[in-house]
Amino acid sequence: MNSNKPTLSVITVVYNNVRDIERTVLSVINQTYSSIEYIIIDGLSNDGTLEVINKYKHRISQFISEKDAGIYDAMNKGLAMATGDYVIFMNSGDEFYELKTVEHVFEKSPDADIYYGETEMINEEGQSLGQRRHQAPEQFTWRDFKYGMSISHQAIYIRRSLTEPYDSRYQLSADIDWIIRAAKKATTVINVNRYVAKYLVGGMSKARHRQSLLERFEIMKRYYGLVPTIFNHFIIAFNLGWYWLKNKRTND
Repeated sequence: MNSNKPTLSVITVVYNNVRDIERTVLSVINQTYSSIEYIIIDGLSNDGTLEVINKYKHRISQFISEKDAGIYDAMNKGLAMATGDYVIFMNSGDEFYELKTVEHVFEKSPDADIYYGETEMINEEGQSLGQRRHQAPEQFTWRDFKYGMSISHQAIYIRRSLTEPYDSRYQLSADIDWIIRAAKKATTVINVNRYVAKYLVGGMSKARHRQSLLERFEIMKRYYGLVPTIFNHFIIAFNLGWYWLKNKRTND
């Protein structure tokens, strides 16, 4: 690691995803940026995922494979192991947008609390579905999640000293709460004005969509108030419906 550059801890959480894990690992270890600490947290996979990871173990800083209590428990393990100046989660199936992505992010401005950018959605075949429906705001603050998660989890780099563990009350939407808590403490937030991540659509939040929505509502109510959150959800519903009519998909 180059001590002249901030170190980025990249954390990948995976469980039984042999189809996608190699693509994610290669996206991380092939970055041109030299100061990366790569941490993989596996939930005791038994489908061949571990064999793929072991092919690259010489490029992985820390790796554990053990049972966990869910995705955010696994992510908390990774966060506790991280030693970098900044942290980002690039979970199995997701990728940095290009091989110079991390290098470009830290070139933008020195010593920010948060860096963020845009995300491209991809399907299971790796084909592009275009930009997320929620575009990243020009200047992000913690209040910008009132109409939905305007920055994807894979597209935000947070100074590790600002982060706290994920809230175990939430099984599917704790990432929203986690980012808001960090953003409330941030002083300098930089939009890098470029695509920085590829996000694989689907996952547990899609499979258990109703629970995900209820958790999201509870989080937004806590930070923005009940009445504003109810009103904002009418706007969210309208925007979602309009996007669906135009594109026949949601790209969340």
